[in-house]
Parts: sequence; structure tokens; C-alpha cells
Amino acid sequence: MGAYDDIINLPHPTSARHPRMSMADRAAQFQPFQALSGYGSAIRETARVTGERAELTEEEKAVLDEKLRYLFEAGGEAVFTWFQPDEKKDGGAYITNLGTIKKIDPLQGVVILMDGAAIPIEDILEIEDGPDSF
Repeated sequence: MGAYDDIINLPHPTSARHPRMSMADRAAQFQPFQALSGYGSAIRETARVTGERAELTEEEKAVLDEKLRYLFEAGGEAVFTWFQPDEKKDGGAYITNLGTIKKIDPLQGVVILMDGAAIPIEDILEIEDGPDSF
């Protein structure tokens, strides 16, 4: 005869005072928790790649200046490629905008397109032909 033969076939006891826990609640007890809140997002931010700003020569700047003046006077569309600095860390990314110049503001150093986009002049890398320009 075994040590537990007297209780092995008895029904599982249930408490009248404490209801049974649902399977979902029971499973939630064993799920991992995030001991350091925000740590995962900090790791993702550190791993995010940003690019470096390209430096233009004086000749390249002069060519861009001529293209800007021509586009402003002619009113044609162009594709602007410009560097947008990252707000959280060093570096940034190159962005392209298709548009027609509405205004060049030399005091603030920006080109304002018809759609309202403001592009810093010093951040422009390239101006390419648009569908109806040059």
C-alpha cells in the first residue's frame, strides 16, 4: 500500500470563499515583465542609424544658388534633396521634396515651396529637374 492511496482518488478541493482563477489570469502571472521601463525604446533609439551631412564645395554652392534663382524667376517645379538633422542624436537623413518655389527668405535662410514646406538653404544638397522645369 502506498503513502497517498487514501487521498489519491479524492476530488480536487475548491474553496467556497475564493473563486477559481481564470486560465487567462493564471497565465498572466507567469508572463515576463519589463523590469526597466523605457529600456527597450532606449536600445531601439541607440540602434537607429542616422546619416552624416555632406559638405558642398564653393562651386557646388554657386551652382545651387543659380538653380534657385532660375527656379524662383521661372516658376518651374524641381526636386529638392536636403539634409534634415535628427532631433534626438547626431546626424540626420536626406529628404526629397517636389515643389515650386513660392518664396526665398534670405533672413531666415529658407526656401518656401507652394505646399508650405520650408527647406533650409544651407541644408540643400541637390536640385534636380522636375517634370516641367529647366
